[in-house]
Amino acid sequence: MVIWVTQIVSVLASGMTGFAMTIWMYQKTQSATAMGLMQVFYITPFLLMSPLAGVLVDRYSRKRMMMVSDITGGLGTLFVLLMYSTGRLEFWHLYLAAILNGIGNTFQWPAYSAAISTMIPKEQLGRVNGLMSLMEAGPGVLAPILAGALLPLIKLQGIMLFDAVTFLVAISGLMFVVIPQPRQTAEGQAAQEGGLWGQATFGFKYIFARPSLLGLQLVFFAGNLFSGVSFTVLAPMVLARTGQNSVIFGTVESMFAVGGILGGVLMSAWGGFKRRVHGVLLGWILSGLGVAALGLGQNLSGWIPAAVFSMLVTPLVNGSNQAIWQAKVAPDLQGRVFSARRLIAWFTNPITPIIGGTLADYVLEPAMRAPGALTDAFSWLVGSGPGAGMGLLMFLCGLGAMLVGVAGYFVPAVRRAEDLLPDHDQLAPAQV
Repeated sequence: MVIWVTQIVSVLASGMTGFAMTIWMYQKTQSATAMGLMQVFYITPFLLMSPLAGVLVDRYSRKRMMMVSDITGGLGTLFVLLMYSTGRLEFWHLYLAAILNGIGNTFQWPAYSAAISTMIPKEQLGRVNGLMSLMEAGPGVLAPILAGALLPLIKLQGIMLFDAVTFLVAISGLMFVVIPQPRQTAEGQAAQEGGLWGQATFGFKYIFARPSLLGLQLVFFAGNLFSGVSFTVLAPMVLARTGQNSVIFGTVESMFAVGGILGGVLMSAWGGFKRRVHGVLLGWILSGLGVAALGLGQNLSGWIPAAVFSMLVTPLVNGSNQAIWQAKVAPDLQGRVFSARRLIAWFTNPITPIIGGTLADYVLEPAMRAPGALTDAFSWLVGSGPGAGMGLLMFLCGLGAMLVGVAGYFVPAVRRAEDLLPDHDQLAPAQV
């Protein structure tokens, strides 16, 4: 709870900075591609460094790795603050900050995930992962509102300064928490053999040797492909359809967070389906339905319920999947395995902003703003004019995400993953 509370403060401040910077970036560039490149620069160092980060998380203190993550993220915010304060901030400076944030998150996620496994009994993993999803979604309700209210008072500079200070709060919380090191297993002991490169690739070998784990990751790989393209164009679509109305955009962003909070509360109280794979596959189907509805919406009356619904099921998807992996993979292997796991799931992320931005800026948007075959075929569905092409793209991506969940039920290795994989507490301990 100490970690959870201090991280919420930091995530809230970072959300305020991110909201303000999104509007600043769109005003400067008017380009979905330029905004999408933020995700490219964030995720690329994450993907490149994930194997090494997994080794370090398993080899050293998980608490230390969490602190490294917070310090790196704070440095990125301080860099942008310095550029803005001196009047030299350009949009490409945000790309540099995104690189630092990506490096920090490379260590954060596997360290936090592996730490939970040593602090929480496996029967409570679904509920605790629901609680952790609140840490991600909860501040999203307040961040746009607070950012909009504080921008006229303390300006962008003040918001970024507050963000930098909250990284110290997060680090201070970690300093006062005891995080146990994992029990050594025979499997983990054997994995220590080989040099740094051998240990860095261990996570991939582990996953590829287990069809059920690989199948789960391919579900997320395909699902993330569609969701990544759709959410690349979300902000420019809303801003284009509303004449760059930041209040409406902030409302839509807040509704995503409301859905995430409701889903997180539900997951924390319920814990998900007893068969957690249903939470993964059915969750992807429902989430895709919400994304498709977002693309069809043309104003707040359509966007609000779609945003709430699409995020309502996200804690179910992620919490159920996380609980499967935390129960099946030995804690002393989780740093390497979880890093490899996320790299596989996120491998599409560097290209989805490019795909989404290119299709929006150069294909669908121009086509839906002028009379033609595409307008004739789809204007009844998504309207026409600014934002219609991006709405069509979101609708198609939502359908794709739904098909991913349906396909998972036809693959026995995925559908029966919990039966085919033993729990890690059944594994033999390390030999002394």
